[in-house]
Amino acid sequence: MARRLLAMGNPAAGGDDEATRRAVLGVLGGGADVVFRPLERPDDLDRALAEHPDREPVVLGGDGTLHRVVAALLARGELERRPVGLIPMGTGNDLARTLGIPLDPAEAARVVLDGTPRPLDLLIETGPEGDHGDDGSGGIVLNAVHVGVGAEASRQATPLKPFLRRAAYAAGALLAGVRSKGWRLRVHVDGRQVADGRRRVLMVGVGNGVSIGGGTPLAPGARPDDGLADVVVSYAVSPWGRLAYGVLLRLGRHPERDDVATFRGRAIVVEGEPVPANADGELCPPAPRRSWTVRPAAWRVVAPRP
Repeated sequence: MARRLLAMGNPAAGGDDEATRRAVLGVLGGGADVVFRPLERPDDLDRALAEHPDREPVVLGGDGTLHRVVAALLARGELERRPVGLIPMGTGNDLARTLGIPLDPAEAARVVLDGTPRPLDLLIETGPEGDHGDDGSGGIVLNAVHVGVGAEASRQATPLKPFLRRAAYAAGALLAGVRSKGWRLRVHVDGRQVADGRRRVLMVGVGNGVSIGGGTPLAPGARPDDGLADVVVSYAVSPWGRLAYGVLLRLGRHPERDDVATFRGRAIVVEGEPVPANADGELCPPAPRRSWTVRPAAWRVVAPRP
């Protein structure tokens, strides 16, 4: 019996052109029973999942669209039983990079047909009292979340994406790096204080996956299925320090700096001055406290066979 797939994507997204979408659906349709539902309005996602409960979701989009689909499945209590396929058609596609899913949409469609469901960890954002609930109401992170200059860079890059595509991230990082003076933040990893708020922090990154911004290796050693998050704390707030940090971050060599500290853990808390955040490419407004807990093997994505 042919597999039953529910392909979903936003036709207005930057990487979703009609020709590519048709090619992807053609590949999927060659090996499975496929229906496509566009995600154009806020309620389209929940409606599509409810109308096709027996189909495996396949995301035609980037980390942001994948984030929405996984959050909806978690809220519906269906995340464990419905593996998710991914056709990377976003701007950054960072989780696909970590998992080795081809960035060519047609090749990724073949992985959806021939790959295997791979269990992955999930970061659950907790509330002020440490409560998140089983429905994921506190928010989730699939790939990475970062607070500070990286989130400010994303804010600067957003209006540039239609013109510069991936290069918008570099332009945004340059603008944010020039202007940022850092934030006074306290950081705890598994209950241990690793930043006390006395030194200004340029950036705190929490990586389940390796990269952000279309391939920048925020957490070079991260694995999305090891039950731990990789935490990066940068104190590089001087003008030359910001510049050097940005260069080494692009190369994945920033942990070599004396003003960068790295940790691994299951529970992460960042608090202090209100600071913006970026979770899976989606901007979050400044807040004085954020915390995340790793939920091991919480969901499955169809990835290339080992």
